[in-house]
Amino acid sequence: MGLLEPQHILLIVIALLLFFGGKKIPELMRGLGKGMKEFKDAQNGESSAPANTNTTAPGTEEKPRV
Repeated sequence: MGLLEPQHILLIVIALLLFFGGKKIPELMRGLGKGMKEFKDAQNGESSAPANTNTTAPGTEEKPRV
């Protein structure tokens, strides 16, 4: 008997759907992925500060879309 058989995975997925709902799960997975990436980067000693990649000339910024 394995630790995660298909029946166990199906039961976990159903429980998550019932507990969080279908709309919230993608947000949770996205947050989990970002957290794991940050953790791996911290282990490797990489900087988490984003590089400044602004290539537009001053005064020509576009307004954000709403």
